[in-house]
Amino acid sequence: MTEQTGLLNARNHMRKQPTMRDHDRTAALSAGPARPNTGKSRALPPRVAFYLLASIIVSFLAASSAPTPLYAVYQAEWGFTPLTTTVVFGVYAIAVLVALLTLGRLSDHLGRRPVLLVALAAQAGAMVLFATAPGVPELMIGRVVQGLSAGAALGAVGAGMLDIDRPRGTIANSFTPGLGTATGSLASAFLVQYLPAPTHLVYLALVVVMAVQAVGVALMRETLTPEPGALASLVPVIKLPRTVRRAVLNAAPVLFAVWALAGFYASLGPALARTLTHSTSAVYGGLALFVLAGVGAAATLVLHSAPPRRVMFTGIGTLVAGVALTLVAIGDGSPALFFFGSAIAGFGFGSGFQGGIRTVMPLTAAHERSGVLSLLYVVCYLGMGVPSVVAGYLVVHAGGLLSTAREYGAAVIALALLALVGLLSERRGVSQNAAIG
Repeated sequence: MTEQTGLLNARNHMRKQPTMRDHDRTAALSAGPARPNTGKSRALPPRVAFYLLASIIVSFLAASSAPTPLYAVYQAEWGFTPLTTTVVFGVYAIAVLVALLTLGRLSDHLGRRPVLLVALAAQAGAMVLFATAPGVPELMIGRVVQGLSAGAALGAVGAGMLDIDRPRGTIANSFTPGLGTATGSLASAFLVQYLPAPTHLVYLALVVVMAVQAVGVALMRETLTPEPGALASLVPVIKLPRTVRRAVLNAAPVLFAVWALAGFYASLGPALARTLTHSTSAVYGGLALFVLAGVGAAATLVLHSAPPRRVMFTGIGTLVAGVALTLVAIGDGSPALFFFGSAIAGFGFGSGFQGGIRTVMPLTAAHERSGVLSLLYVVCYLGMGVPSVVAGYLVVHAGGLLSTAREYGAAVIALALLALVGLLSERRGVSQNAAIG
């Protein structure tokens, strides 16, 4: 008690006779709370961090589509066939799949920041490999490194956006892949067509972008408290939380179908566009993928407030209609109808992808997000990679480019209709259960 009285007297005395230190403290408090001089004191605001993460998906998907207009240049310089083009593309998809299965859950345990920093460094290294590649083997190695880093980053960056803002993060996870794919293909096409050093400039520009993003990630607050189990998470496990299993079963066929179409446009789309336009311009080669992915990105914004199941139905309908129009265009040799059909199919691509993501991701908990999102991307990249390699084989060893394009389009329509049957049967089952209840 005596000690407490003495402390109170001392405090009163200090209040009556302020010193210079008190004036300094008062000024500091009026200016705001003091912060320790640590990395966290320089952390980016959540809103800025959200847009930074979104930009990483854009840059990674732009980097994945940047070689698309360049395949004709590589083919002329190195003398390979369309099958090699699709294999180069397929190697990237396989590398992404491997990374998604092994590294996809790593950020749920280590945190988002360390995984993203390593992925950005590896992605920049892949760009350097592309810029200096003297032949197909080096191009393959670059695609493997690029795919591994993209697979590691996609789950981490997508989950990080959901950590910051779940509603906007769900939309951004649907919007940014299409935006990145579209900008990468068209920007690369213009650089190839109108600027010098076409096989170097686009990659070096992406290195600069990724360096800036790495600085931003270093300044970003971690969005998740790390938890044990990082080594165990490297073992591939196809495991879904019970809460999302039905939703994934409904979304997977739609995701596979829309990304199968994207895989064709990214690998053989440039050759098909140049054939229909009777032009060797790289711009036409990049324009086909730009139209598909760009309209797809716009579709995610137009339909962002619609119910997810309605969005998936819209995606299936417009995908079927758009691909059917492109098949008619191929038969008639009409480039205008081909690009118009590609735009309709692009709306199906974007809405089908968005519907799948929005059906599943809001049901996940924080420490499940990266793993679940990675599994959804596994479905997407299986759809993107496997059919496109088969198409490349058919171009070389079967009926040629136009015949393969018709067969591929028919297969995509069949996949979309199969997904529609699955959605309708699930909906009928829910209605029957509700009636019985």
